[in-house]
Amino acid sequence: MLVLAHEKLLTGKPGGRRINLRFANLDGLNLAKRNLAEADFTGSSFNGAMMAGVILDRATLFGCDLRDADLSRGSLKRVDMRGVSLRGANLSQADLTQADFREGQIAVSGPRGLSVVSHEKRLGDLDRVNFSGATLDGSQLCDAGAARADFTDCSMRGAILSRANLKDASLRGAVLDGAQVGGANLEGADLSGAVLTGVDTGGARLSGANLTGVVRDPPSLSPDQIAALLQRARDHHDWCGAGGRAGAHAVFDNEDLRPLKGSLKGLKLAALSAKNACLVGLDLSSCQLQGANLEGADLRGANLSAADLRGARLNGANLTKASLVAASLAPLPLGARSTSTHLAHARLRYAVLVDAECTAAVFDQADLLGASFLRARTPGASWRGVDLGGVVDLSLDEAAA
Repeated sequence: MLVLAHEKLLTGKPGGRRINLRFANLDGLNLAKRNLAEADFTGSSFNGAMMAGVILDRATLFGCDLRDADLSRGSLKRVDMRGVSLRGANLSQADLTQADFREGQIAVSGPRGLSVVSHEKRLGDLDRVNFSGATLDGSQLCDAGAARADFTDCSMRGAILSRANLKDASLRGAVLDGAQVGGANLEGADLSGAVLTGVDTGGARLSGANLTGVVRDPPSLSPDQIAALLQRARDHHDWCGAGGRAGAHAVFDNEDLRPLKGSLKGLKLAALSAKNACLVGLDLSSCQLQGANLEGADLRGANLSAADLRGARLNGANLTKASLVAASLAPLPLGARSTSTHLAHARLRYAVLVDAECTAAVFDQADLLGASFLRARTPGASWRGVDLGGVVDLSLDEAAA
């Protein structure tokens, strides 16, 4: 009844009342997909609770016990998790943007109950938590204990990890752009393939850490060099617009285009060649990339919303956590024939393909763990060798057709 009343409050229906449930025992409760935004559960216990897909935006979970709870795919934006215990919890693919995991001070009753109350400082306990594929942008994790936690493929842009204990944690492929790690214990941590742009690791403990394939800061280019790089892209835009009669075809194979930031948005870049190029986090929304060669390119976290990728070659590309909302990956007409968009062996973990046009796209051997295909159109798409078990909102009947 409390949950129903709270959901009525959030939707403006009569009879609504905010949940203010402190120090309650909610162990093992099933709250999956319920909307508990802005509720107050200070000091409550959710040990082993089933909360997959729950909405807890701006909620207060101060000092809560969430050990072994399932919060996978939950929305916990700006949630107060100071002093929580999450040991063994599942927060895979959860949205924890600006969540607060800092130290908390909580009231603890004495031997005579609430007549004697002391205050106890608690550090956030995140040991062995599964955060794989989660979003932790701007989150506060300073001083938290997260030994052996799994942050694989997480987005942790601007996260504050100062003095956090991340010993033996997995941060493989995580995007730590602008994160603060001063004083953090990263001994034995696996950072292979992580993006450490704008991260000063000088004050962190890195003994035994795996830094293989780490993506560091983009090349230091002068303003003139950046301008020249952008001019090559604009010349290609002109080349496309004039049918090859003006401008020049651009080749960016193996180059790092991150210094261009958002300058490529909306450009005509059809038939562009950027094989094995670094385009991590770039804004390529609304770009015309028909027939582009992006084989092996690193497009992690890139914004390709509404991009025209018909007939593009993305074989082996890394599109982890990329946005392909309303993008077109349909076949590209070429006179009497057409060519499909190819994503064989591509990495599309946690990519967002909501409303995307994927007719006849080739996803053979692609890694689609956690990718969302909500309302995407996939007739005729090829899924040979793809594990569809972890794909989100994809009609298996349509995928098998």
